[in-house]
Amino acid sequence: MTADDPDPAVSRRVAPRLRVAVTDGRGRRKPAGTLPLWLARVAPRVAVGVVAVALVGDRKMRDLNRRFRAVDAVTDVLSFPADPAPTASGPGPARLLGDIVIATGRASRQARAAGLTEQQEWRRLALHGLLHLLGYDHERDDGRMQRLERRLQRRGGLPVGQGP
Repeated sequence: MTADDPDPAVSRRVAPRLRVAVTDGRGRRKPAGTLPLWLARVAPRVAVGVVAVALVGDRKMRDLNRRFRAVDAVTDVLSFPADPAPTASGPGPARLLGDIVIATGRASRQARAAGLTEQQEWRRLALHGLLHLLGYDHERDDGRMQRLERRLQRRGGLPVGQGP
């Protein structure tokens, strides 16, 4: 898939209820192909608000994992929910859902091992991280997150079966 060959999952004309910004981890915008549009189109019913996705190197991810989870290893994706905001009535600023951090080196290796493109792996990890921002927890929910994640992966044209 290239810029000239758009992904059918993102080509539908639907106003996204989820806004996604992709950075390099230092707040600088980073080209991420169709990741923001894909995520907004795949999860419109489950996510409303703003999310930031940071694409970082493995060293940075290891530091974050050690600092916030006390695990001295690289992980593929981390989610940092925003503080809950009071529900506002009427129009106003979009609710900040939080940040998703993806380790690009780890993602690249996982993509190769699974026969995916890097873009597909970024999508898979961003979706996983988004579900965590929304309060899903695959370690404690009797498969609820996994079922939703697989349904959304299918909706977005991703191969189903791989998972963090």
